[in-house]
Amino acid sequence: MNNELKTTLNIRETLRQNIVVVIFLILTTAGFFLSGLQFPFFVSELVSRMTRNSFLVLSLIIPILAGIGLNFGIVVGAMAGQAALLAVTYWEIPGIGGLALAFLLALPLAMLFGWLVAMLFNRTKGQEMVAGLIVSFFANGLYQFFFLYVLGNWIPMKDTPMLKPDGIGLRNTVSMGSKYGEGIKYSLDWLVRVNLWIFLAVICALVIVIMLIRVLRRKDSLRWPPLITLAVMGVASIGLSFVPGMLSMIKAPVVTWILIAGLCFYTSFIMKTKLGQDFRAVGRSQHISGVAGIHVDRTRTVATIMSTVLAAWGQIIFLQNVGTMNVYGSHMQVGMNAVAAILIGGASVSKAGIRNALVGALLFHSIFIVSPNAGKALFDGNAQIGEFFRASVVYGVIGVSLGLHAWKVAGAKRKAA
Repeated sequence: MNNELKTTLNIRETLRQNIVVVIFLILTTAGFFLSGLQFPFFVSELVSRMTRNSFLVLSLIIPILAGIGLNFGIVVGAMAGQAALLAVTYWEIPGIGGLALAFLLALPLAMLFGWLVAMLFNRTKGQEMVAGLIVSFFANGLYQFFFLYVLGNWIPMKDTPMLKPDGIGLRNTVSMGSKYGEGIKYSLDWLVRVNLWIFLAVICALVIVIMLIRVLRRKDSLRWPPLITLAVMGVASIGLSFVPGMLSMIKAPVVTWILIAGLCFYTSFIMKTKLGQDFRAVGRSQHISGVAGIHVDRTRTVATIMSTVLAAWGQIIFLQNVGTMNVYGSHMQVGMNAVAAILIGGASVSKAGIRNALVGALLFHSIFIVSPNAGKALFDGNAQIGEFFRASVVYGVIGVSLGLHAWKVAGAKRKAA
């Protein structure tokens, strides 16, 4: 009876901890069946959206663990990435060389922006999320002034399609290239591509091998979680062999996914180092960390700079996948969308992980894909309802998650008292 009671309590606690994930999993599943979308189309759209957005969502993990909270200041990093891309596009450097140069140019610019944002965060401790929102609006004003007025006026530019007809400022939309090989468009995504079902089958096989090795090396690991994972991966790998026709037209952008996986491994690695332990210590208690000899402000500054640089690179990956840059608008929703995605994955203001980022991005963009058609099916052919729903999801998730976090903190304080 005691074991059954413990199992029941564990299930309830797991559901309570992952209530946001469960809700959105149900919404996504229901929305998919209501939308009537074909599975290959849904998978194709999901692959494209996960490819272009995952790096940005992962850039939020380090500042959350360092106690900074949800870093809305990544919008400033996105501006640095766009500035680098615009420079490379103006110089007409195409392909992977141009993309590599954009990454390189964005690095010092994002580091400078991240340092300035960190100075603000260190002076607004406890209010970093509000400060991040405000600084993104302030930086956007400077960004628009520079690209609308300074370029072509104070800084001369040669005649280029990027300029407005009067020769002052950039056009609202700048193309990253008309097709692959002519500009930055798809320069990373199309570098190496394989059939999605082959790629997933190989990944499933690798995960099974790794899990078996871990189970055999550590006999105490032979518990339900790894066994369930092995079973799921085994069924998935077998199932994929029966559906190559459905997924054969979908290509996996291998190099981009390797970069995303590399960021996952880097985040996991950095958290095991002395710097990562400092991040966690400062995130738990700044006072105790200071007493223990950790330079709190410097640690927070490093976390903010790292997040800003990763956001700049993530925006470059995003835009080369889209192929067109809205010069004055592409960066504005970066913070909101990334924050909403990681919160949907079960993260909070003070706790986040790689699983939260990737699961959240998966569910968030699944909702974005199915909601217009689901709204059309539910409300007499009115697809606009679905558009309203998916726009409200972003702000609703952030509000609910912040409310739940405040409720948990208040409950913990009452128990402690």
